[in-house]
Order: sequence, then structure tokens, then C-alpha cells
Amino acid sequence: MEQAFTLPDFYVAYPARLNPNLEATRAHSMAWAREMGMLDAPKPGGGVVWDEAALAGMDYALMCAYTHPDCDGPTLDLITDWYVWVFFFDDHFLEQFKYSRDLKGARKYLDDLERFMTRTGEVPPVPSNPAEAGLLDLWARTVPAMTEAWRERFITSTHNLMVESMWELDNIDKGRIANPIEYIQMRRRVGGAPWSANLVEFAAHAEIPAQIAHSRPMRVLSDTFSDAVHLRNDLFSYQREVQQEGENSNAVLVFEKFLGLSTQDAAELTNELLTSRLHQFETTALVEVPALLAENAVPPHEQLAVGRYVKGLQDWQAGGHEWHAKSSRYMNQGPVSGTGAVLGGPTGLGTLSLTPAALGLTRRSAQFSHVPFAQVGHLPLPEFHMPYAVRTSPHLAQGRINAVEWAERMGYFGEGVWNREKFLGYDLVHCAAMIHADADQEQLDLSGDWLSWGTYGDDYYPVVFGARRDLAAAKAATARFSLFMPLDAGATPDPLTPLERGLADLWRRTAGPMSGQSRQTFRTAVQDMLDSWVWELENQLHNRVPDPVDYIEMRRKTFGSDMTAALARLSHSDDVPAELYQNRVLHELDTAAQDYACFTNDLFSYQKEIQYEGELHNMVLVVEKFLGIDRLAARDVVADLMNDRMRQFQQIADHDLPAMLAEFAIAEPTRSILLRHAEDLKEWLSGILEWHRTVVRYGEPELRRHATPSLPAFPSGPTGLGTSAARLVAQLAAR
Repeated sequence: MEQAFTLPDFYVAYPARLNPNLEATRAHSMAWAREMGMLDAPKPGGGVVWDEAALAGMDYALMCAYTHPDCDGPTLDLITDWYVWVFFFDDHFLEQFKYSRDLKGARKYLDDLERFMTRTGEVPPVPSNPAEAGLLDLWARTVPAMTEAWRERFITSTHNLMVESMWELDNIDKGRIANPIEYIQMRRRVGGAPWSANLVEFAAHAEIPAQIAHSRPMRVLSDTFSDAVHLRNDLFSYQREVQQEGENSNAVLVFEKFLGLSTQDAAELTNELLTSRLHQFETTALVEVPALLAENAVPPHEQLAVGRYVKGLQDWQAGGHEWHAKSSRYMNQGPVSGTGAVLGGPTGLGTLSLTPAALGLTRRSAQFSHVPFAQVGHLPLPEFHMPYAVRTSPHLAQGRINAVEWAERMGYFGEGVWNREKFLGYDLVHCAAMIHADADQEQLDLSGDWLSWGTYGDDYYPVVFGARRDLAAAKAATARFSLFMPLDAGATPDPLTPLERGLADLWRRTAGPMSGQSRQTFRTAVQDMLDSWVWELENQLHNRVPDPVDYIEMRRKTFGSDMTAALARLSHSDDVPAELYQNRVLHELDTAAQDYACFTNDLFSYQKEIQYEGELHNMVLVVEKFLGIDRLAARDVVADLMNDRMRQFQQIADHDLPAMLAEFAIAEPTRSILLRHAEDLKEWLSGILEWHRTVVRYGEPELRRHATPSLPAFPSGPTGLGTSAARLVAQLAAR
């Protein structure tokens, strides 16, 4: 079969190295697979899933020798067995259930398999198929060497790559191709690279210290590593997965369909996203991780472990690329750029491909090329898909009176950020009255005051800290906020700023009735939002337009989406187990809603942020820089993402959520609470869109009135239906 596209120039920053124990591990892995029954497992239609020739051709021992070049022989044997198991599981599951669309049988298969990931004191069942036999053997050989904290993380990542196979199967059954945002975050769960990162900890004797394991820098290391692994795999496996096996979970296919691109252009775009994620990995490893270690006073031996972990992830990227270029499993005919010869050729600095694309220079230059305060002019907005009606609280009039009195008491009108006129024009309590239409007066006041506090803080950080580029002061101010959110709901110090005063008052009014666990959850959500404002300042300091994936995930925090969700769950936090919200259906329901709301804000605030505030945290700008297109084409891409996320939200709320509740036999009151949660999100979405449509905050007359000096409008071009697709295709083709 002719290759589906020409492989692009890959950015490979580190040379691949080969573990000297390769040949012994090849023999071991073949014998182990035979012992587990993997070479005799039948296909439903006849034949076997694998035979010896197929396993030898895929050569997972070579992959592991490339991705773990420094571990000893027994460790390489064990790591290779894990990869033989995971690829066998994937192919066995495909043969058994993906072609037949046997959803019920697939669910039972996965539920049975999970029982072999035992915790201390648990006894596994007797295996009934090769996947179960392999997992039983591997679990016993691996987990005793690691801590309970690592075991829990490994259980989660193994669970995700097994159970989320149902997402792929469900999409195949529906003939549905995911939108790009859904695809990236779901690919992490089903693709297995977070699982690979856990195995790097094991192989490198580099377990991440528990105190920093869930921090942003360590999470970003894992996420960027995972995204790069998956995107690279999608490029090499497109022909096998999409053209031969009928799969539809592939980034190249996702970009083809969502953006209307040719397969070649979609492959190039996938590679650019891969490069962007690798750059994000490098920035995190070289800048954020050292700061994290210093700020948490991590002892030297644990710092060394973190260093080995980062090196292990780098080795995996380089080795994974080399293996994909050689394995019979993938599309790799012809030269594969970015690949250095491991044997028989130079591998030192300067010997990798020196094209701008392979070095990543094009992507880096675009990320740092934005000119602040560009005169972009008014951004005409398209129609938005909004299927839900707007309702408004009858307490709005009194709420407006109470809101301005509260803001004045907190001191919001005295530091040059806001004044009374601006506050009245922003009318944040109107937004609260639409997203909480059934709230009583006290609840409406609390909701409106939280919106005022969050919006004021979002304006305050760039004005007070960003203007003077004082990142140290921003971090010090952010660290103090935890003093005003005591977990025992006890006394707080005297506030020094309006933001501290507002938070102290809101915490007292909100946290009092909470249980201890609810307070912790809510404080974490507030702290994440505060930390995200510092993240924005850091990007501003470097004039760095964020990587698109990082931007979307952090935008949910800067917008306060997680805090809003935590607030909504407070009244029933003791009725719904926290882990239930991590279920794929509920997670996607929440993030689809959050992205729609965040992109709504970015579209309405584009001129305000880019032209009048010198901002660079806006999805329209992120898309402009990443795709190399103009603001109008970028606007339409963002609007398409918005609308697709809304359609996804509708599908989940109307069909997937009720199906999930039935499948897991969720009883009352939890069932009603979760259905009510979906209804609340509908009002949250319609209320936020309506507020943006009616508020003066983003209108050009308001922007010009407060601007110094007044800036000229940006010349306009055609914006009718059909012009965006033509612009997008033309500009992508011209890159």
C-alpha cells in the first residue's frame, strides 16, 4: 500500500541510545509472551492475534532498549514485558470487541482485568486469558519495589488506558471523530503515555517525591511527555489505524476533519503541535522544575531522583522516535528525518537534522513574535450555538445594590484598578443572577461577590504586578492568600489589600458550613486560580504566547471555572464521592462547558485584551500564532471549537450521562444531584453568553473612553459565511 503521506521533519532534541542488554531481552520477551499464552490467543474469526513472527517484527525489546538505554538487564526484561502486555492488550481488545462492537462484552472484559491490580492484602483472581495472566505476573514483579503513592498513581494510569478504550469503541460505534480538545485530553487517558512515565520512575529508580507529585510542573512534564508520545505515534500509525483498521482516534484524522485539511497538511499540523509540546516540556524541565525544588526545599537525594526522571523522559522521546522509524508496526518507508543513526554513525551535537522545522525554530519564533498592544480593532463575532434559555433571579435589583456596597467596603474603588462607574457597568451580579437563577438573596449576593472578587483579581494582577514586571511581588502576594482560607475556618490576619479583605470575607461566609474535606477541595480550586494568574504574568514577562494545549488547560483555571465547579458541588459534597467526578463522562461534561465559557470570553474580550491591555492570553491570538493565520480565520476556528464543545456537552448531558448512571446503577440522591449538575451547567453557559452580549465591559466605545491615547480601528475585510474556510486553507497552504 502506498504511504498515506510523507512524514514531516521531526524535532528530535536528544540522540537515541541503545541498551546493551537488547539481545537477551529479545529472547526473554518472546519466551514470556509464549508462557502467558499471547502467541496462541485466537481471533474470533479464525487465526491468532499474534504469532512469533508478528511479535518479532514489532520488536518491543528494541523499543524498550531505545527508550530505557541505561537500565540493567533484569529491569529491561521487566519493562519490555510490560510493553508486550500493553500492546497485546490493545490488539486483543480490538480483535475481540472493536470490530464486533460488543460494548457489553468489552465492559466485562475490562472490569475483570482491573481486579488483577491488587492493593495490599487483596488476592487476585485466577486468570482466564493471556491479558489477565500477563497482568498478574507483572503486578507481582513490579509493585513491591515502589511506594503506595506510586502504586496508586500507576493503578490510575493503567485503569485509564484500559477502561478508556471504551471511549474509542463508543466513537467507532457512533462513527464519531472527536474534536481536537477532547481528543488531546482523552488520548492521554487511553494512549498509555502517563503509564509509560510511571514506568520511567521504576526503571530509573527515580520515584517522584510525594510532596511535589501533583504540582503543576510535574503534571506538565507528564502531560507534555504524553502528548508528544501520542502525537508521534499518530503520525507513524495513521496508515495502519485509519486506513487498515478503521480506527478514528488519531490526531491526523482529527485535524483533517475538523479543519478541512488534506492528509498531508493535517500531518504537518500534528507535527507542529508535537514540536510545541516538546518545547513546553523543555521550558518546564529547565525553568519550572528547578524553581519547584527550591521553593519546596526538596532534599538533594530527591532532587537527584527528579533529575533522573526528567532524563528518563528525554531518553524515552528520543528512543521512541527511533523505534517508530524502524518497527514493522508503522508507516516508515523512506527516510525519516530527525532520526540519528545509533550504530555506525555519529550521534553527537550537530549531527541531527538541521532544518528549521527539525530544530523547532519556526514554532519557537512564532511563540515569541507577538507585538504587544497591536491595533487589532473590533472583532466581528459570528453566531454561537446556544440551545439553552436564559433565566434571571427575581432578586437581581436588590443584588445590584448589595454588590456595589460590598465592593466599596472591600476597597475595590481605591487602588486605580476599578472605580464605581466601571463596577456598575460590569454588572457582575447580573451574570450571577443568570447562572444561579434559583438562588435566594443571600446565595445570590455570595455568588455575585465571588464573581466580583475573581474579576477584580484578574484585572488587578496585570495592572499592579504586570506593569512593573514584578513577579516576585506577585508570588509573595499569592502565597499570603492561603492565610485567609484557614481549613479550620478560624481566625485570619488583618488583610492588607482589597483582594485579601474580599477573600477573608468570602471565605468566612462560604467555608463555615463546609466539612473539612470540602474546605480543602474548595481552597485548592481558589489557589489554582490564583496560581494561574502568576502563570499569566510569567508568560507576559517573556512575551511568550502559550502553547495551545497548555493555554486551554490553564484557561479553565484563569477563568475560575474549577472554582465555580467546586462552589456548585459544595451543597452536596458529602453525597457524591469525589472520585465520581473523575469519571470520563462527568469530566468531559465539565470541561466541555468550561471551554465554551472560556472561549466566549476570549472572543468578546479580544480587542480589549490584545489592543488595550497588551495581553497575550487569548485563544484567538493563540490560534493565530499556532496556525499562522489572521484574526478572522482564527476567530472562526475558535467559534467552531466553541460550537463543537457545545454539541459534545449536549450529547453527554442528554445521552451519555443518563447511560452512565444506568450502567453503574447510581442510586438516589446521587443520581438526582448529578442530573441537576448538568442542568445547572446549562444555565451557567447561557448566562455567561448573555452577560457577554449585554455588558459594556468589552464594547469599543467603553474601551476608547478609558484608553490613553485613543487607538485607530483595524481595517476590516470580508467576514461572511464561507470566507473563513477559504482564508484558513489558503493561509495554511502558504505557510
